[in-house]
Amino acid sequence: MADQECIFCRILTGELPSERVDEDERTVSFMDISPATAGHALVIPRAHARNLLEISAEDLSAVALAAQRLARRVCERLGADGVNLINSCGQHAWQTVFHFHVHVIPRYADDPLRLPWTPRPGDPQEIARVAQRLR
Repeated sequence: MADQECIFCRILTGELPSERVDEDERTVSFMDISPATAGHALVIPRAHARNLLEISAEDLSAVALAAQRLARRVCERLGADGVNLINSCGQHAWQTVFHFHVHVIPRYADDPLRLPWTPRPGDPQEIARVAQRLR
């Protein structure tokens, strides 16, 4: 089930482009276009759910496992020193896209990131290069 107004549903259908780095029968992972750090990606369920309060237990479990898989990958392939997993549930908790998602944010010993970060468009070519390393 998809919501035609949802940007992530439109990414899932291919209507909008993305740099996919992983997918399975229940989830898709793709690069964030406003990355907090190199390798910042999002994990979403294929089935539309607005937030943590609406997602099914099965999809939540699948997203958690996909986020763990991607976290391992950013450490192994990008040399990340740690990983933040972030979910925002509701507008007042910084949720801006109302399709459940988990941010997988690689952390590096020397990165200046302080949370919450201020999203700014990233360099598409750099995002594509990092995505290739994560595939």
